[in-house]
Amino acid sequence: MILRRTDSDNVDFVTLVKLLDADLKVRDGEDHAFYDQFNKIDNIKNVVVAYENDVPVGCGAIKPYGDDGVEVKRMFVAPKMRGRGIAVQVLAELEQWAKELGCMRCVLETGKKQPEAIGLYKKNGYQVTPNYGQYAGVENSICFEKKIV
Repeated sequence: MILRRTDSDNVDFVTLVKLLDADLKVRDGEDHAFYDQFNKIDNIKNVVVAYENDVPVGCGAIKPYGDDGVEVKRMFVAPKMRGRGIAVQVLAELEQWAKELGCMRCVLETGKKQPEAIGLYKKNGYQVTPNYGQYAGVENSICFEKKIV
C-alpha cells in the first residue's frame, strides 16, 4: 500500500469521489442534495490517495476548520478493498499532515446511515460532539472531534 499526498486536482481522487458520491446518493436518499452542497472538492489542498499495485483504492482529505483545526472530508475506500485497514491508514496520514500544518484537532461529520464510518472514527479515537456549523440540528448527521496534539 502506498499513500500519496496530493490535492483535489488529482484525477484518481476525483474518480474515487465520484464513486463515494454515488454510494452516498443511495444511502442518503432524499437528503443527498442537502449534504452534497457541503462536499465540493474544488481547491482542497490536502488530499491523500491510497494505492494498491498502482490502483487507487481509497482517499480522504482535510481542509482548514477554525483557528486550530481541520475538517476531515471525502473519506472513501473502494467496496472490494474494504476491511483491509485502508481507511485507518488514510485517516492516520491525514492526522499526521494536520499536525505538520500546526493543527490541534480534527472534526468531521458523517451520516447515521454510514455505520462503517461511525465505527472507523470511534475505533480511531474520535469522540461524538454536538453537530457543528451547517450540520447543527440535522437529524441524520453525527459529528466527531479528535485532539491530535
